[in-house]
Amino acid sequence: MKPFKDKVVVVTGGASGIGAAICAKFGNEGAKIGILDFDKKNLALMEKKLRDAGIDAYGRFCDVTSQQQCDTAIKAILTRFGGIDILVNNAGITQRSTFLNTDLAVYRRIMDVNFFGTLHCTKPALHSLIERKGMIIVTTSIAGIAPLYGRTGYSASKHALHGFFESLRTELADNGVHVMMLCPGFTVTNLQSRALDGKGRLNKDERSMVGKQVSPESVADAVYEGAIKRKPSLILTPVGKLTWIITRIAPSLYEKQMAKKIKPEFVKNT
Repeated sequence: MKPFKDKVVVVTGGASGIGAAICAKFGNEGAKIGILDFDKKNLALMEKKLRDAGIDAYGRFCDVTSQQQCDTAIKAILTRFGGIDILVNNAGITQRSTFLNTDLAVYRRIMDVNFFGTLHCTKPALHSLIERKGMIIVTTSIAGIAPLYGRTGYSASKHALHGFFESLRTELADNGVHVMMLCPGFTVTNLQSRALDGKGRLNKDERSMVGKQVSPESVADAVYEGAIKRKPSLILTPVGKLTWIITRIAPSLYEKQMAKKIKPEFVKNT
């Protein structure tokens, strides 16, 4: 039995990384896939890859910072498939720089993509999600439930997602719409290669990391199983789960240990 067979799954940032893996996973399980991405080349390649695998896929160019583009893209998918059963708000961007050395414009950029980008896509999809008693899946981060040195903007945007969508979950509960928060740990994607520095340029410095990176496919598998069970949240990786526990029973200890591990990356810039 395939619980999502013929369901319509829309994924923002769906042309690479975790988004692409989620598209492939749900598509291989019989879902119809709407792909939204701002990278036209990767978008075309991903759409072709899914179609070549026999998956009913439809790609639309979309910069999630543009409310108009999101409205247009979501409406096009609604026209193409007739509705939306699952919206995966996955598109995102990160930064690696201390607040002291970061222009405020960088924070606006991070919030435009990571926070307002999810609202731009959720709003036009909401009526269909309510009609179909569907689901919203939001890719946040361990940084959305715990502090992370040198990533104040990224962490703030992810905390904002938890505040908004966990509150939205309560508003939509009577309508049968579920919200699941996805908190992956360090994952092998191109997110870090696009990380911004304090001036809004690509950060080419080597990043520090806690624990091992996991594959996007393993994240997609967990998302699929979590969606079946309609879990409220998915905290992935052993480090992520340990972080969640320690931040609740000994937050000061976590902050000290995390900073000790991550801080050396930024010492030369402070």
